[in-house]
Amino acid sequence: MLREEISVFDIFKIGVGPSSSHTLGPWRAAQQFTLALENQDYLTQVVQIKILLYGSLAKTGKGHGTDVAILLGLTGADPVTFDVNAIDSTIANIKEQQILNLAGIKHLGFDYNEDLIFLYNESLPYHPNAVTFQAFLENGKAFSETYYSIGGGFVVKEGEAGREKTLVELPFPVEKAADLLHWCLTTGLKVSEVVMENELSWRTEEETRKGILQHFHVMKDCTYRGCHTAGVLPGGLNVGRRAAALNKRLINGQPYDDYASWLEAIRKGGNGFNYILDWVSCFALAVNEENASFGRVVTAPTNGAAGVIPAVLQYYMAFCDGYTEEKIVQFIACASEIGSIFKKGATISAAMGGCQAEIGVSSAMAAAALTEVMGGSQRQVLMAAEIAMEHHLGMTCDPIGGLVQIPCIERNTMGAIKAITASQLALQSNPDKAKVSLDAVVSTMWETAQDMNSKYKETSDGGLATKNIPISLPEC
Repeated sequence: MLREEISVFDIFKIGVGPSSSHTLGPWRAAQQFTLALENQDYLTQVVQIKILLYGSLAKTGKGHGTDVAILLGLTGADPVTFDVNAIDSTIANIKEQQILNLAGIKHLGFDYNEDLIFLYNESLPYHPNAVTFQAFLENGKAFSETYYSIGGGFVVKEGEAGREKTLVELPFPVEKAADLLHWCLTTGLKVSEVVMENELSWRTEEETRKGILQHFHVMKDCTYRGCHTAGVLPGGLNVGRRAAALNKRLINGQPYDDYASWLEAIRKGGNGFNYILDWVSCFALAVNEENASFGRVVTAPTNGAAGVIPAVLQYYMAFCDGYTEEKIVQFIACASEIGSIFKKGATISAAMGGCQAEIGVSSAMAAAALTEVMGGSQRQVLMAAEIAMEHHLGMTCDPIGGLVQIPCIERNTMGAIKAITASQLALQSNPDKAKVSLDAVVSTMWETAQDMNSKYKETSDGGLATKNIPISLPEC
């Protein structure tokens, strides 16, 4: 039977920071709107564009770069390929010249302060992250569409809720963890192997492997870049980047000009508890400092939680002899299935479920993946995911200033460390005696999300976001 399914490349997407729901999603929505204009033969007839931002997109939009992403998307820029170093100058030109080059072919007058409207006190019913595009045409008519950014870079057009993906038939359909375990036990396949079999419904195995490794290379490049870039994060909070200083101290100030030699130096540096713990934190900090700086990252499953999986994967590669393409593909494939289960049974959107839906899910994904590549059984893989999420339940999303900096960056380090701990616990446990299933935790996470006050769901209306906290952070 044909159903809407989720691919590994839906859970993992290459994009630009700082937020998958507030940056990547709105960027894709803007691209979809320009495509809709083109399909209606309206593109060359447009004389004015207005953008209406609702709910969480309005309240934390500027801090998350929603305005920047939408303008770039309307120009035809793509988040996978656009030069991130050109973002600031491109947006500055639009604001100063008051000209928007729609889809790269139609120059329109555009007033940032008048045509991009933040409706802070209005929200649409389907999802807190909503944006409406209005195009006014030469003939006096208007064309309008509304999109919802539902988390992890997923976008749904109004009227098409639940139909954001092409229908396919998978050999091993999975809605819940119990389904996944059933297929694993009846076939003997690992979680990653179930994923790779299902991916054949979209593309060849060679194409899937190539795509996964492409995503890995973005992760490792982002980690390396973040570990070697100092300075202050944008946004006005004056938060200093810490990964570069920590990296320099851990490698005793020795310069390494490429990723491979740097990783080898890390591996030879020792295996003490504090040393490894510092590196896991450094990896996670590096990725999310890049994310906060409009760098290129991989949503995993979101941008705000993009550092957890790369940090745990780097830990595995550096300290567990896991630097092989086969193990990397296995790790990412396994992680994607856990993310998919949470998306289907709960949410991966902080605007819907708080930070448990982002850091919590990413930690569960990383814990499961690490457990599989470390030789754990299928039941231990699911147990690791359950343990990791169990200790993120109820986590709020309360970014100070609407920026993914405080407490978001440090939360990635904690999520990575919890993932490693959860994996170790699962590997040392008998999963047959587990009292709580992964499905029970997914259900609990969704119930908690529904009960959570909206001010703790990425609105910056509650929690740490409302406290007068000293912003400057100590040097590492």
